[in-house]
Amino acid sequence: MKRSILLLCVSTLALAACNNSIGNDAATQQVKPGSVSGLDLSSLDKSVKPGDDFFGYANGNWVKRTVIPADRSSVGGFYIADQQREKNTLEMMDALLKASAAADSDDGRIVNYYKAYLDTAAIDKAGIAPAKADLDAIAAIADKRGLASAIGGTLRADVDPFNSTNYKTDHLFGLFVTQGLKTPGETLPYLLQGGLGMPEREYYLSGDAKMAGLRAKYLTYVETVMKAAGDPDPAAAAARVIALETKIARAHESRADSEDFTKAAEVWSRADLDAKAPGIDWGALLGAAQLGSAQKFEAYHAAAIPKLAALVGSEPLDAWKEWLVFHTLNERASVLPAAIRDASFAFNGTAINGIPQQRPRDKLAMNATSNALQDAVGKAYVARYFSAAAKAEIQRMAEGIKAAFAKRVEALAWMAPATKAEAIKKVRSIVVGVGYPDHWRDDTGLAISPTDAYANAKTASLANTRVQLAKIGKPMERGEWWMPAQLVNAVNLPVQNALNFPAAILVKPFFDPNADAAFNYGAIGAVIGHEISHSFDNNGALFDSTGVMRNWWSPADFTHFTQSGKALADQYDQYSPYPGVHVNGPLTLSENIADVAGLSAALDAYKVSLAGKPAPVMDGFTGDQRFFIAYAQAWADKTREESVRSHIATDGHAPDQYRALTVRNLDAWYDAFGVKPGDKLYLAPDKRVHVW
Repeated sequence: MKRSILLLCVSTLALAACNNSIGNDAATQQVKPGSVSGLDLSSLDKSVKPGDDFFGYANGNWVKRTVIPADRSSVGGFYIADQQREKNTLEMMDALLKASAAADSDDGRIVNYYKAYLDTAAIDKAGIAPAKADLDAIAAIADKRGLASAIGGTLRADVDPFNSTNYKTDHLFGLFVTQGLKTPGETLPYLLQGGLGMPEREYYLSGDAKMAGLRAKYLTYVETVMKAAGDPDPAAAAARVIALETKIARAHESRADSEDFTKAAEVWSRADLDAKAPGIDWGALLGAAQLGSAQKFEAYHAAAIPKLAALVGSEPLDAWKEWLVFHTLNERASVLPAAIRDASFAFNGTAINGIPQQRPRDKLAMNATSNALQDAVGKAYVARYFSAAAKAEIQRMAEGIKAAFAKRVEALAWMAPATKAEAIKKVRSIVVGVGYPDHWRDDTGLAISPTDAYANAKTASLANTRVQLAKIGKPMERGEWWMPAQLVNAVNLPVQNALNFPAAILVKPFFDPNADAAFNYGAIGAVIGHEISHSFDNNGALFDSTGVMRNWWSPADFTHFTQSGKALADQYDQYSPYPGVHVNGPLTLSENIADVAGLSAALDAYKVSLAGKPAPVMDGFTGDQRFFIAYAQAWADKTREESVRSHIATDGHAPDQYRALTVRNLDAWYDAFGVKPGDKLYLAPDKRVHVW
């Protein structure tokens, strides 16, 4: 999935281990009396032949009539679900504003954060003053030891290496805390590459003319920020910041290497940091980062960390101080005066993603509050908007899809018995979280000001980092959530062998409690299957049932698996939205494997849910046809060209219109729509990639 969702009520259930048989009562869902097809019939374009363009067939009229709002880079299934989430959250915020909650309560903190962020008049009046203490501290740095301390003091737990859309951080090193890839039962701090203001290294290094144009616009943005900071020569300072960031970009590992967990499984001791990555005072950095007592580190970007440390030692102190000034303000641009926040939007919103207009401030405030106080907002959200019935139904579906996946593994002719046993053990032990976590974070004592938005952003970020750092050295909690309940997305957590399905995604077009089973299995069922399948994609397959990265495959089995993956990568390499722009098959492989395997398992589970009865024909479509159309409509999408280009350059997911074409790898799709040789999407049976 595009990893991002929101929250629900109060009690996460880890699903029981799957039974071998997928015909169990829990997985069986009879056709509900009075149910509807769930399909958006007005979106269909029946002038398009399904076998030529299934995305256009399922969504063609929707694409024709849909206008991308001026404050958005794209619209689609996620946008539709997020509109419901935003409506609910704004309604909730309005109710909280009218109530009288104590400042040191979850509701009080929500209200104060929202009010301070919303008050742009106060933010503009304060000018750069809220950041003065931070800027003064940077100005006072006198040597490289002080620089290392300043870099360490800014580190925040703000990246997730298992989330393919979330590597970017304003800090020189990214930080993440969970079980090490090869340290079972041992929770470690992960160190990752960071320090760039643009999305990733290719924005600095590519010779593409469009990338060069973006670099020129980025220079203008950095200059604007340095001018607001009071720099006497902001143009020269901006040039030096970008020159330094270009060197940082050269030090970074590629996106493809970042996605390869086998290259990220190095555990470094405290002494290794000094020995392998000289140039920076690690003692000063780690002490300021509250990591002074840590003795082991997951060196996730082991090739980049030494190069970044060397740059700290070799580049002029003043250049690093200018870099710190820019990133301090860039990170908090949304709560700084209009000159900075408007320049930030002009670059990050318009130049990078093609969005012509900023979103209304109340919606920005709502989302900022939700991101900063995730559990507080999530708890309030699910209490109002997520039903126990919806939770129970998704849990039943997840059980059935897990069981269907296990049965698919059992039927594999190419897999050796020992490998097969490990795979089945893994799928049965997946922990599925639906809606919200078992335990909400206690923020008692967290002081949120009703008037200082800049301080609030710093306070919330530091509080989250402290919670993460407190886990170091403790046993991993398999039920821990990595997405807020009020986020429209879903996630697979490989080191926990667990899944999160936040409450906010459990709405149309992904889930409709009134719809027939074909719709729900094709839409949210495919999402569930997708996340289950991530445990068996080219990265997830490297982890065992306990979340430890180890090889549980026979050589022959892994060779067969890898060859199937290559065939799928080759298939996606052919997709091209614009001349000269192609989907990166290897980069998007894990997501594409999860789509194919997940959709297949969801279809199997749907068939079992019918309990041997024929699926009804609804709105003129058979059950299989509705299943596949629901899947494609969940991936409805219309995106600005700038955003598509950025997406392909940086995202581990294929653009949505190509994800809808996953269907061409399932034999049942050909039967359902009569797809024949000569149709543009037709694949000969031996060219259809099944993987699992």
